[in-house]
Amino acid sequence: MLTKKDIRKAYLEKRLNLPDDVIATLNRELLGQCQLLDYSSFRMAHIFLPITDKKEADTHALVDWARGAYPALQWALSRSDMRNATMEHFLWTPDTVLVKNAYGIPEPSGGNLVLPAEMDLVFVPMLAFDKKGQRVGYGKGMYDRFLKQCAPTVTTVGLSLFDPVEAIADADNHDVPLDIVVTPQTIYYFKKS
Repeated sequence: MLTKKDIRKAYLEKRLNLPDDVIATLNRELLGQCQLLDYSSFRMAHIFLPITDKKEADTHALVDWARGAYPALQWALSRSDMRNATMEHFLWTPDTVLVKNAYGIPEPSGGNLVLPAEMDLVFVPMLAFDKKGQRVGYGKGMYDRFLKQCAPTVTTVGLSLFDPVEAIADADNHDVPLDIVVTPQTIYYFKKS
């Protein structure tokens, strides 16, 4: 089994080496799979915006589609504080001003705060995931800490351009497994323990 460090390195390299036309195709297919999910019971969704230099899953198209298909669903974005690895969350409206942080992440410059407990759907970025719903991110643990602040009933959805690895050798109790992972080819559902 591979460790998070091994998986992180391999999958970031794998993603960065994908040609732009392949990334575009994968993102279109990913959107098609995301459109198969039922969003009607959710009120507040948290979404991440992609770091384009790292070829993260494009979430802009998902939100554009969902705003038309589910107009009552509100969206929140986070602003990260890398010094203490925490996140603040703000309502994402048409008036929200986005600014790229030092890592190339588009973030709200301010706005109406949204508490983690108010969110009932959270989309989670990742580099890879395993067959138990554990994910590998960039290694700061920010999303794991954020997800632990959410209500126990929150639905977590990971977006991945790749299929799962068999297992993550060093997954531990600090890691929050996902409920669902959407890939360009399929949707994986995991049971909460």
